Amino acid sequence: MAFNPRTAIVTASDSGIGKATAVALARAGMDVGITWHTDAEGAEQTAEEVRSLGRRAVVAQLDTTELPGCGDVIDSLADELGGLDVFVNNAGTGDNAPLLEMEYQQWRHTVATDLDGAFVCLQRAARRMVSAGQGGRLIAVTSVHEHQPRVGSSAYDAAKHGLGGLMKTIALELGSYGITANSVAPGEIATPMTGQEDQDPHSQHRPGVPLGRPGDAREIAAVIAFLASADAGYVTGASWVVDGGMLQMGPQAGSHLTSDDWRNG
Repeated sequence: MAFNPRTAIVTASDSGIGKATAVALARAGMDVGITWHTDAEGAEQTAEEVRSLGRRAVVAQLDTTELPGCGDVIDSLADELGGLDVFVNNAGTGDNAPLLEMEYQQWRHTVATDLDGAFVCLQRAARRMVSAGQGGRLIAVTSVHEHQPRVGSSAYDAAKHGLGGLMKTIALELGSYGITANSVAPGEIATPMTGQEDQDPHSQHRPGVPLGRPGDAREIAAVIAFLASADAGYVTGASWVVDGGMLQMGPQAGSHLTSDDWRNG
């Protein structure tokens, strides 16, 4: 049976990568469930963009540290949409501190948001897809730090490594149901999370990134939209790094270099 996605949920789609993804999926013909944590107005703006493309949008608040109750939000949105073909786990936080200074509660907040909540929401979405018997797409937005660590980011690194591993296991377990599971691992993207809301990434110089700039949220959304499509039916268990080549420099060198001298050998 050909996969023909009509419904999607994108968590944390009130701004940044999540917003761009919700709009991209609407443009691809999907009705979209939109979630927000603290920015209700941003979520409604995303919903209006989705509706302007002729698709339905439903909106709900989601706090992935409310465990395991956050999964109920996914079920409720899926009920409103009338199904769930694509689930994009985008919610996350970057709160961190050096290992020797990190308080346990700070560690728990980051890991609960980025990994525990992701597990609950992905599991609820997966159960829906298996029950419907029409296949599906599970996509997690991780980070380049799914692949390489960064000083001062022990909780974030651990959570993103864990989420990447979870997606690989999901790919193994759910392939027989026609469900694919992939990660998208962004580098530095011009979003509110990186303090670059409403900035043109092409105007920002990044010497330590081979492409010389941060990424645009729409460039991440384009990769997610491909993975959500029928064309990506044979892609599963993969992590798609979208970072302008930063990982080739090492994630710390890529973000901390202040000169282009390295380009000259």
